[in-house]
Amino acid sequence: MDGQSGFRDPSTIHFQQDFIRRYIIGSYWLIIVLALPLWWQTTSIERLPLPTSEVYLQATKKFQLPLELCADSAFSGHVPAMQDLIRQSASYLDAKIILGRDCSMYQFSGYAVLPGTQLAIQDKTLYCSPDLPVDNFTSVLLSLVAPPMDRRAAQYAPRYRLSFTLLNEDASAGQVIISWDIQKAIIQHISPITSALGTLHNFTIESQVQFHAPLAFEPQPLSDGTYGLTPEDLTVFINSAEWTLSSSSSNDPVLHFVLFVPSTKRRPLVILNSDGSSSNSSAFLIPQWGGVVILNLPPPPPTMQFLEASELRSSFSTFSRQLLTLLGYPRLHPSISSLRKTALTPWQIDSLLRQRMHENIVRSHDTLRSTVTLVSQIEGMPVDDKVHSQVQGSLKALHELFDFARTHLTLEEMLTLSARALTLSSKAFFHPGMLALLYFPAEHKYAVYTPLFATAMIPMLAAALRELAAWRKERKARAAAAVIPEGDKNVNEPNSSDTAVSADTDAMDAGR
Repeated sequence: MDGQSGFRDPSTIHFQQDFIRRYIIGSYWLIIVLALPLWWQTTSIERLPLPTSEVYLQATKKFQLPLELCADSAFSGHVPAMQDLIRQSASYLDAKIILGRDCSMYQFSGYAVLPGTQLAIQDKTLYCSPDLPVDNFTSVLLSLVAPPMDRRAAQYAPRYRLSFTLLNEDASAGQVIISWDIQKAIIQHISPITSALGTLHNFTIESQVQFHAPLAFEPQPLSDGTYGLTPEDLTVFINSAEWTLSSSSSNDPVLHFVLFVPSTKRRPLVILNSDGSSSNSSAFLIPQWGGVVILNLPPPPPTMQFLEASELRSSFSTFSRQLLTLLGYPRLHPSISSLRKTALTPWQIDSLLRQRMHENIVRSHDTLRSTVTLVSQIEGMPVDDKVHSQVQGSLKALHELFDFARTHLTLEEMLTLSARALTLSSKAFFHPGMLALLYFPAEHKYAVYTPLFATAMIPMLAAALRELAAWRKERKARAAAAVIPEGDKNVNEPNSSDTAVSADTDAMDAGR
């Protein structure tokens, strides 16, 4: 206890002793050191190597699909122009034209061009007059083997959901459609398309009826008592905020087909041309999304109505044409007629197969290249076993596809491989573990955790440095106190010979 201040000396308190304080500070640092392996294990990311060189090598390959055509010798003057035009317009096709043989037996394994009185197709045979000008002939043939893809078509997907929705704008205004014979209408108009294109896509069909679907704008009233939709109104016609058009949850892309019944206050509702005149069509297509048909009912009564399949014939015929456009199905050349009354011909289906296959290969190459580029640019991006296997699986499918000459794959099998390559590459690129780091990079973590841990680590580091400096100072002081110079020893300690002489002198004095 200090007599002057009345407080105890801190050095005399047990827990304030130097070694106790240093043990406490050291224990904190010992815990931190022991926790480092656990922290490293829990925060480290799995980053498996991706086959970057193999991806870039695959992306440089150009896919060329063989196309065999058998032409009658009467078309010998058209062959060079045919080959040049196909090579220029469709670089993914390797056209081989066989001339001067009997093509009547060849039509079952390839495509044939035979003389005919009219321009027509039957199965895989094109009948054409040899006197047709070369330019007209080549344009007709190109429209069959490599037609341009409609920009309104949706991107390829192995699976599609077709959603058919009947929308009553305002059921409270009267004359509401409570139900419709959707099943029969789909069987008559949609099922033939889905069956014919089953080699390209798997379709799931759903339907619903809604009784309140208000528009997000006011249609323009016209002088004849009708209401008009301008081209600008059509771009915002779909009221996504208040219409629930998808009735199920799925990752498959959806193609919507809406049958819109206007309120009795806004009938008839017509579509206007750009010049303000009324259009003859009551339907419009939204590219890559779906189609809309406006159904203007006759004046009431009745107040409640059921739509029969016969009453839906016109609307679903329009829906079927819109579906073909959205799926990229090519139209026949206006001058070509089909000898078999089928909506889908083998020429058109095969050309769509080739186009979609080429599209899938290009998209797979781009996605794989983007994946490995992104991983190489972001060092901390995780790459787990699933991403690695998906990239490898996509490359494997592409290798099998490019090896079609040896394996003799059919068009359907090649499309399946291209779809698998596209699906796996897309899953790898959009993997949740990889996407998370794009939104929470390492800089974000440093900005969050630095203020939290710096406030705790700085005092601990300062205390450790202070105790280390004090310990070194004490150690030096003890070492200096323990070391006595030799000169001081000679001065302070008596010599043994001097002591003996002094003792002898004292003894002689005592004898005297």
